[in-house]
Amino acid sequence: MTRTGFVFANLGRRKTRTVLTVLSVFMAFLLFGLLQAVNVLFSAGADFVGATRLVTQARVSFTQSLPMRLLPQIESVPGVEHVMWQQWFGGVWRENTEVFTFAVDPARARAVYPEYVMPDAEWQAFEQTRTAMVVGRKLADRYGWKIGDKLPLASNIFPQRDGSKNWAFDLVGVFDGKDAAWQRNTNFAWIHFAYFDEANLFTRGNAGTFTIRLADSDQAQQVARTIDAMFENSPDETKTQSEKDFNIGFFKQIGDIGQIVRWILFAVFFTLLLVVGNTIAQSVRERIPELAILKTLGFTDRAVLGFVLAEAAVLCAIGGLVGLAVATPLGMAIANISGGWLPIAVDLRVWVTGLLSIVVLTLAVGLLPALRASRLQIVDALAGR
Repeated sequence: MTRTGFVFANLGRRKTRTVLTVLSVFMAFLLFGLLQAVNVLFSAGADFVGATRLVTQARVSFTQSLPMRLLPQIESVPGVEHVMWQQWFGGVWRENTEVFTFAVDPARARAVYPEYVMPDAEWQAFEQTRTAMVVGRKLADRYGWKIGDKLPLASNIFPQRDGSKNWAFDLVGVFDGKDAAWQRNTNFAWIHFAYFDEANLFTRGNAGTFTIRLADSDQAQQVARTIDAMFENSPDETKTQSEKDFNIGFFKQIGDIGQIVRWILFAVFFTLLLVVGNTIAQSVRERIPELAILKTLGFTDRAVLGFVLAEAAVLCAIGGLVGLAVATPLGMAIANISGGWLPIAVDLRVWVTGLLSIVVLTLAVGLLPALRASRLQIVDALAGR
């Protein structure tokens, strides 16, 4: 029997225990792959590579509005093709069902987001009806909404001028995505900005953010710098970033996502350390007389240490590699389902971190039992002492 065969034979002696341990490692690294991808996403710096749209917000926070007078200056920046403004409405359907709702200018929204398609008649109705509302196909299907409905929405952010939080909108269109990927992101609604701006209690002539469609994606970083430099040291300082980075910032409002993920990963690996470590330690305890016989047959202390470490490495490697392999397509599926709102990817950075974690885990759970096995005294081991 080869040394490799000997290692696998030892693991196969307690098949149930080995399978359960490998499954534990698999689940831990499946979670690790996904959570580490999220951690990389929320810890990464600004990314303008391939950006076709930019979002300009107030430098302090996107919850602070910007005056509409910034619009002509943004439009004048070389490389800017179209600009739209929007305001987060904070719609609530019925009692407590949140509906992602934004107040926009219909014509500008159509120009900046050509990926959302709708019949011309519905676009025209959106432009010409001040109380108009258009919704994505997924949102309409979820609640059974259809064109012609009068939809009551509440807003906990913007009451009407009479103090009422209840608004009513005429559903004049349902938009689709140009392909399957964009179709998955049709889960929000647009309302007519002119009506919102006129009827709400607080804001007049302000925009939450400006969304910029670029003529050339290679100019994204330069355009962003130019816009922010225009308003530097003014009362309306701005922060311009890619649409993807803005979406990530939106989720960060929930809390420090990176810190939350790191604590979850710590808990997962601490539990895994106990489970796999106990398996290896128990395996060594059960085979102390056999390990003594190996030494009697001429195997060195280093060879015995290697056998035990190899068993730990096989357990960790099989479970870890399979877990990362499954996490890779699963991460892509989550990104597609979210319609790009959560573009996590189990990429090379995650794999490198995962491989290093497998090595560290192997040493952490296997080194002490291996050292104990290598230091066995043959007489004491055979005597059961």
